[in-house]
Amino acid sequence: MKGLSLDVEKCSGCRACELACSMKHTGEYNPLNSRIHISIFHEKAFAIPVVCFQCNEPWCEKICPSGAIKTKTDEVKGIKVVEIAEDKCVGCKMCMLACPFGNMRFDGRHAVKCDLCEGDPECMRFCAKGALQFKEAEASVGRKWKSIAEKILASHYA
Repeated sequence: MKGLSLDVEKCSGCRACELACSMKHTGEYNPLNSRIHISIFHEKAFAIPVVCFQCNEPWCEKICPSGAIKTKTDEVKGIKVVEIAEDKCVGCKMCMLACPFGNMRFDGRHAVKCDLCEGDPECMRFCAKGALQFKEAEASVGRKWKSIAEKILASHYA
């Protein structure tokens, strides 16, 4: 299955991905409406893209009382996406509390999150530095995220 791959070493913090995402999903250039967010650490000159990981066992799906969140696999496109049925979302925000990565948002009506743009992520297409790529998920994703977390901690406490 394909997924978004993030290379924090390449992210410049330009936030073009946020603008591309918000335009694709809401028709306006407004980073507050983006489903990807860039966390910028100015004092360390460090930026990291934050986006839904499309978890294998999504906590947001498990906690959703209305059944609005479901994992769907599209074998043709080679993607697995945790989707939100907007018409079923009751706005309780339990998914926001359950996501350990803070990747769920609320737009005033229902929960929103990255949907991989149905297999053609807009954010990746506008990433000039190549920090975002859409490719086959690696078996070592857990080790990769641990490595990223260690780099962030090391830069924070250096």
